[in-house]
Parts: sequence; structure tokens; C-alpha cells
Amino acid sequence: MLHLLLAVIYISFISLGLPDSLLGSAWPSMYVEFGVPVSYAGVISMIIAVGTIISSLQSDRLTRKLGAGKVTAISVGMTAAAILGFSVSHSFWMLCLWAIPYGLGAGSVDAALNNYVALHFASRHMSWLHCMWGVGASLGPYIMGYALTGGGGWNMGYRYIALLQIVLTAVLMLSLPLWKKPSESGMGAEEAPALSLRQILRIPGAKAVMVTFFCYCAVEQTAGLWASSYLALYKGVPAETAAGFASLFFIGITVGRALSGFLTMKLSDSQMIRLGQGIIAVGIVALLLPLGEYAALAGLILIGLGCAPIYPCIIHSTPAHFGAENSQAIIGVQMASAYVGTCLMPPLFGLIANHITVSLFPFYLLAILSLMVLTHEILLKKSRAPVKDR
Repeated sequence: MLHLLLAVIYISFISLGLPDSLLGSAWPSMYVEFGVPVSYAGVISMIIAVGTIISSLQSDRLTRKLGAGKVTAISVGMTAAAILGFSVSHSFWMLCLWAIPYGLGAGSVDAALNNYVALHFASRHMSWLHCMWGVGASLGPYIMGYALTGGGGWNMGYRYIALLQIVLTAVLMLSLPLWKKPSESGMGAEEAPALSLRQILRIPGAKAVMVTFFCYCAVEQTAGLWASSYLALYKGVPAETAAGFASLFFIGITVGRALSGFLTMKLSDSQMIRLGQGIIAVGIVALLLPLGEYAALAGLILIGLGCAPIYPCIIHSTPAHFGAENSQAIIGVQMASAYVGTCLMPPLFGLIANHITVSLFPFYLLAILSLMVLTHEILLKKSRAPVKDR
């Protein structure tokens, strides 16, 4: 039965990745139809991000009350409804309204599923599950492209994804008997009170892991957003080639997570995180060296490979660092920190590139990486015990 539940969770991670790249692939068609500036995609993204932060911070309370299975099913159902709402929207303000349940559903399911896997499965499954998320995120634009080239328009692309999410919701509802209750998960009794944000911040190492997660997502999202511009504007790489190079960064993350699953059989979570940080550092140095576009290409791939193990291994190590009874609360604030980093740090570099120079891109990544390394080492010193589980 445990293997059947694991299969459901793998399918869930693929499906959860599907809508994450839809807005970017559909927006060139959407903004023209709605008659709004192209920059308004940022408004939708910010609404979704704020909803995700709010629901992430409430994930401990919800999961203790309902259990991970119900929270996951309800959250995916909310996401399915929101995506279906996108597909029938005929004005920009309707998109803004549907973005609210979209974000609220995304944050709850992310925190609940990640904590459940961290508590019940080995580290390799966490890496492979996040690899499956990458597969879903890669498939989303292809589904949207199929809808657009087939004459169905962006609306039909959203409907395809909504249908898949509805099917997943039904599967999750049927799988509810397989999920362990909070009291069976090591989280304590179901009536145990949820931790407030102030209580969470008092736990030794909580602030350090929040900053570590903030920095990781800042590195990943800044690299993904600005790599093409850096290559084209500073390295002199043709724009078409630069776009192709930048896509290899995401391929590096996906392939790296597949490989990380095997490495976790030999290395602990903390060793995997340090290995990833070291590979990112080598990639940044490759960007800095004046060795031409192929060195820059290798640098981007290395940064992607280095990013691969950090996110899943930080999450998987949370119960060992903070205890199973605190892990849901900690993962919730980690998710919130991640989205804050995603929202703030890439636009901040945009201001730097605009008002100073885009050539500072590797130095910006290096500064964030240095802070990530520092706070991760502080986490290891302050947490309950080193991570031994693989």
C-alpha cells in the first residue's frame, strides 16, 4: 500500500509542475487579447506568490487539523478550479480574482506534500519527486503550445491542464485511506496546537534555515531569469543562442535531481547540500572567466546541476534538524521564505543591471551563495542533530 501511495505522490508532483510555467508560455497571446501591457504578467505572478506565502504559513495549522492527504486533495482541487477559471476569463480583473485561489492552493499542497515525504520516505525519493516536478513544468509549455498551434487558443491550453488537475484531485480523494494521520506521522496528536510564527522563529536554527531557503531560491530564480540577458548583453552571445543556453540551466536542475537521488544513497543531506553549493561556486567562476561562450555555457549547466540537490535535501533534512513534531511548521515558513526570495531578488538584480551593469550577474549570485553557505553551516550547528537519514 505504501508503494501505491508513493506512486500517487509521484503523479502529484508531475501534475503540480504542469501549471507553473503556463502563464509565461501563454502570456504573449493573453495580454494582446486582454488589451493590457505585457508587464501585467507580473501582477498575476505577485498575486499568486502572496497567496502562496499566506497558505504556506498556515500549512501547519491546516495539516494538523485535516491531515496531509486531505490538505493535498483540497489544495489541488482549488488549483484545478483556479486554472479552469483562467480558461474562461475574458478580462484581466477576472484573472486577478482567480489568481487568489491559485496561490492559496499552491502553497498548502507544496508544504503538506514536502513534509509528508520528508517524514515517511528516504532522501532519494525527495530528489526524484522534485525531478518529476521539473518534468511537469517542462510539459506545461508543450501542452500550451499544442493548444495554440491547434487553433484552440490559450484558453484550451488551460482547460487541458485543468482537466488533468481534476483527475488528480479524484485520484487523491480515492487515496485518502492510504495517508497516515498526523498522530501516525510522528507529528503528535491531532489536537496538538499549531505553532505561531513567533514560536517557530524561537526554535534554534529556524531563522538560519529560512535565510538558507531564501538564498537558494534567489540564486535559482535570478539565474533562470537573467542568464540570457547576461550572455547576450555582456558576453556577446547572439540572443537566440543565449536563450538556448539559458534553457540548459533548467535541464541541469532536472537531470541533476535525477542523479542526486542515487547520490543520496551514499551521502547525507548535509553533504549533498554542500556538494551542490560547491558546484554552483565552480559554475559562477566559469561565468567570470574570460574564456568565451562555451565556458559560460558550462558555467550555467554547472549552476543548474549544483542547484539540483539543495532544495529537496533542505526539505528532507527538516524533521531530523527540528523534530517531526515541528517539521510541518518549519517547512511552511521555508516555503514562505522561498517565495519571498523568488519575488524580491530577481527584480533587485534587474534594477542593478539597469542602473549599473549586467556584468555584475556572477558577483550577485556569488554574494547570495556565500550567505547561503554561511547560514546553512549555522543551521547545522544549531539544529538538534546532524542528518543521517538517506
